Amino acid sequence: MTASRTLRLGLTGVAVLAAASLTAPAALASSPAPGRDHGATRKAMDAAVQDGVPGVAGQAKDRNGTWKGTSGVGDLRTKQPRSAHDRYRVGSITKTFVSTVLLQLEAEGRLSLDDKVDRWLPGVVLGNGHDGRKITLRQLLNHTSGVYNYTADEDFGRTYFLKDGFFEHRFDRLTPKQLVKIATAHKPDFAPGTSWNYSNTNYVLAGMVIEKVTGHAYGDEVRKRIIEPLGLHATRVPGSDPKLGRPSSRAYGKLAEEATGPTYDVTELNPSLASAAGEMVSDSGDLNRFYSALLKGRLLPKKQLTEMKTTVEVGEIPNAGYGLGLIERRLSCGVVVWGHGGGIHGSNSEAVTTADGRHSLAFNFNGDWSGDSDAVIEAEFCSE
Repeated sequence: MTASRTLRLGLTGVAVLAAASLTAPAALASSPAPGRDHGATRKAMDAAVQDGVPGVAGQAKDRNGTWKGTSGVGDLRTKQPRSAHDRYRVGSITKTFVSTVLLQLEAEGRLSLDDKVDRWLPGVVLGNGHDGRKITLRQLLNHTSGVYNYTADEDFGRTYFLKDGFFEHRFDRLTPKQLVKIATAHKPDFAPGTSWNYSNTNYVLAGMVIEKVTGHAYGDEVRKRIIEPLGLHATRVPGSDPKLGRPSSRAYGKLAEEATGPTYDVTELNPSLASAAGEMVSDSGDLNRFYSALLKGRLLPKKQLTEMKTTVEVGEIPNAGYGLGLIERRLSCGVVVWGHGGGIHGSNSEAVTTADGRHSLAFNFNGDWSGDSDAVIEAEFCSE
């Protein structure tokens, strides 16, 4: 498992290991940046398609301008190619938006990251060893809380990630409290602050804290504080809306524990199963704009941005650290990028930018079982 795939750790609860190759058109570049043809990035996108991903769509932005690239198809039935302007489910990239809002609230003096979860959500994190009186908001954001990951629950996996359950339940509406209850039916992974483990439950709780502090749904705060000020016209918090909006491609999954079986169209689903851990929809241009603004200090005061970039070790994954909803990665060429990945049914996405916010890359695979996103990132930042 690659570092990016481990850290992407989206909502997909069933791992698939390989995929048959798919013949598709070569990557197409539009609006090429002067002095840089992004040839290595195009080749890495093509390689992902040859590895089995139906299609790839992405954009890069640097001092030379904006480059847009695609490879493969957006619809396996019609063979329509992907568009660089596709909207897609961003999965756990949602976490950076949620963390940004919580840090803004801290900057406004409305909460402290050292507050215990129980101060804001009394009695919610309780049972089988879970105790919200011992967990801080900071530990939610950097995944050191020990709270069990609800998407790892076997019944949840069968219901929402395997074929029979998915097609019966894909439009179910789930509340954040229901998701937390699934988690607290299990024992914690560890005592708060003693280790690290990625848990989607942490960010479901973070979204609930935002609502408690502000009196508004977390999505409303994301819209007011981030989406509207930055003009992110393709970005939204869909709630229970199962559709992606246009333009978009179809999204595909295997809905199985192996990748050798049939491929299914999983484009439409009720994203409430992801909640504040991964429900958002965006496009590559918006993601680049968001992460660039974040790293340039346009969304957070210096103190809060420093907190966000203070990382903890993430086990055995080399050259990577997890901050507060923000991942730091040192690439093979020594370049350091910050961002997040996201996986959800039919969609694997990455968005990263350099520390100065001047070179950004965001892209999406419209299949959830294959493709090397590390290779695309390395190609963009480590090739001439």
